[in-house]
Amino acid sequence: MDLKKLTSNVKQIQDDVLKEILTLNANTEYLRGYLHGSCDKELFKKNVPVVSYDDVKPYIERVVNGEPSNVISGKPITRFLLSSGTTAGKQKIFPVNNKFFEDMSFVIALRSFLISKHFQGGLKGKAVMFFSTRPQSTTPCGLPISTSITGYLLSDSFKNRPSNGFTSPDVVALCPDNKQAMYCHLLCGLFLSDEVVNVSATFASSLVGAITFLESHWKEMCSNIRSGHLSEWITDLGCRDAVTNILGGCNSELADRIEEECNKKSWEGIITRLWPKVKFIQSIVTGQNSQCIPMLEFYSNKVPLISTVYGSSETIFGINMNPFCKPQDISYTCIPTISYFEFILADEGNKGEIVDLVNVKIGSYYEPVITNYYGLHRYKMGDILQVSGFYNSAPQFRFVRRKNMVLSVNLEVTTEEDILKGLNNATPVLKNSDLVLMGFTCYADISTLPGHYIFYWELKAKTISDIVELDNKVLVECCCVMEESLCALYREMRSKDGSIGALEIRVVQQGTFNSLMELAISQGASPSQYKTPICINSSEALAVLESNVLACFFSDKSPTNL
Repeated sequence: MDLKKLTSNVKQIQDDVLKEILTLNANTEYLRGYLHGSCDKELFKKNVPVVSYDDVKPYIERVVNGEPSNVISGKPITRFLLSSGTTAGKQKIFPVNNKFFEDMSFVIALRSFLISKHFQGGLKGKAVMFFSTRPQSTTPCGLPISTSITGYLLSDSFKNRPSNGFTSPDVVALCPDNKQAMYCHLLCGLFLSDEVVNVSATFASSLVGAITFLESHWKEMCSNIRSGHLSEWITDLGCRDAVTNILGGCNSELADRIEEECNKKSWEGIITRLWPKVKFIQSIVTGQNSQCIPMLEFYSNKVPLISTVYGSSETIFGINMNPFCKPQDISYTCIPTISYFEFILADEGNKGEIVDLVNVKIGSYYEPVITNYYGLHRYKMGDILQVSGFYNSAPQFRFVRRKNMVLSVNLEVTTEEDILKGLNNATPVLKNSDLVLMGFTCYADISTLPGHYIFYWELKAKTISDIVELDNKVLVECCCVMEESLCALYREMRSKDGSIGALEIRVVQQGTFNSLMELAISQGASPSQYKTPICINSSEALAVLESNVLACFFSDKSPTNL
């Protein structure tokens, strides 16, 4: 893998990528009106507008409904991808062809190469990988539509990969029943525990969900391993045959070892106790998934948490060249061969300027604008990134937040970055108790005056117990610490004129955030791509939270007004 070639002479690589994209797409209906068949870069920048999803949605829907691909794409569209829908509250549809999955395979190979560099002689072993699919549907034009994970698992790129590095057979990942797939992933992982060197999922929230699932089903799994027979409720025939073949026969010794670990007073370090050879945990832990870091550290005995790839249904953006860095230091090096990248300057007082990839400046904040091979041209991704450095001549970016992810009850604007900062500052306060934060979301309540912020927290005792003892002093202090972390305008309006009410934490019953996920899945979200939304904007999701509230706590003092 020639990293130097990939990350050097980025300007020429990007110019070549844009020329190739325009050569393929300049005569599509969408671009023809702007470029009149030209492939000139300057004409592209002058004439083609910067757009959001609502601008391109009508063109995408025309192809979905049966019009030719050349409405938007010079090459035939072979599939449509669904975004997760957990950030903006609704799923978006994006056209792709097989190149998308070829690029994904390339990035996965690059990721494996970078990880292996950290281990003398390479990394030998298997991964417990919590892949899962959603049943794909068909558009009116007859093309499949699915999440990107499902599309990849069904692609030739996945089927023809060099080897299976997972403990689960492919049929488990392809099982449309999420509960059966999760059970079989865990059972195979436990049975092959001596071969496991990493535990992985697309998002950190999926990993936390997997361990929670294990807590409810480990006794049954031990019974399966002890008897050599799979539970009868696993009815997917592919799963039954493949997992039964792995079990082979009874293994009382392994069942006893698993039972001994799971029966201990605390599940702290359970991942390393069940999989003693594990070297790292691989999952996205940036952005809203950073809320899962304390829980994963608790379960893993602080085995390295690595976040390797930054991508979306629109494009694969970058890769972490230093995968074993601390979560707070993660930066993604832009891969210049996959799409053409531009950036809108998002610094305060200096917004709107558009620059090429090679012209971004260290320390500045940008919103990426992508032009891909499948019909998105100068498309705003809606993320805010900060330039953290360069790898050769390829810029590196730190993910900051989603652009429009805010809370506000008055004139203040609270960003995702503010919220996560507040959470990170409050987490150490919880260490004074026997509690660990499992998950959170928040809501701006303006139903009463003054309006105030509500944070829903699901807490778990460090020791195995159905009872969570809530310490009023600790949770009130958490409220105060979070308020101190918010922006100056919030603190001023809260402390000076009382136009913002005291921040509130509502503790919800264990399992509430699983119910949120189940609601999203019932509405079409993918289990593999689901992320707990930082801010709630769904009345149905809010109803789930409110029906599970155990206790409420309020900040008891005004924040510092500097």
